[in-house]
Amino acid sequence: MASAPSSRRYLAELQEERRLKDRFMAEHPESPFVDAHIAGFAGLRYFPPDPHYLLEAVLDRVEPPQYAYLRTNRDNQAEMRLVGHLRFSLGRKPYRLGVYHAIGSASTSVFVPFRDRTSGIETYGPGRYVTIDLHDADRYELDFNRAFNPYSAYTDTFECSFPPAENDLPIRIPAGERVWSAERNPSSPEGAVREMVDKALRRPARAKTPRRRRRS
Repeated sequence: MASAPSSRRYLAELQEERRLKDRFMAEHPESPFVDAHIAGFAGLRYFPPDPHYLLEAVLDRVEPPQYAYLRTNRDNQAEMRLVGHLRFSLGRKPYRLGVYHAIGSASTSVFVPFRDRTSGIETYGPGRYVTIDLHDADRYELDFNRAFNPYSAYTDTFECSFPPAENDLPIRIPAGERVWSAERNPSSPEGAVREMVDKALRRPARAKTPRRRRRS
């Protein structure tokens, strides 16, 4: 855990990032809220910052990277490269998450899609993302306080990739961005695809069954 001054600096940086993201979402033409003409944006919803979820992680690379296909909310397959797996510990237990890079991208930024036991309840059911920038040392900060929703959490205008089953964490991660709207919170990637198909076929939306809160 960081020292007190470093923790204060970290929290200040995180709060500033969130403020700037809210400004982007409210004003920028590429914002999903502006693009879809969603009125009444009053800021994204987050868990309180918690340095407990700023973790050290090691990337075990797959050499060469493997082609992978992630399901999207439009029931398509997004072509990716599986770069490797991030290993980390939380609560003294080991976990790992697959790391993906978009085909054709020259950026060093890669994304880590994941679900956890807050998904479909406190957070967007189909999953959230964390990003990291690749470097040679392959030791990273995995910061769940910076976990964010794909744009499909806000509007159907965008096509977004969902985490594979191997990136389902069997624990709660109460950090980062929360669900935007209870009306836009399918319980799983399958639920999101089903809702999109229903809308495309102009069928009435299926009634949602109450979900029990899962325990970690």
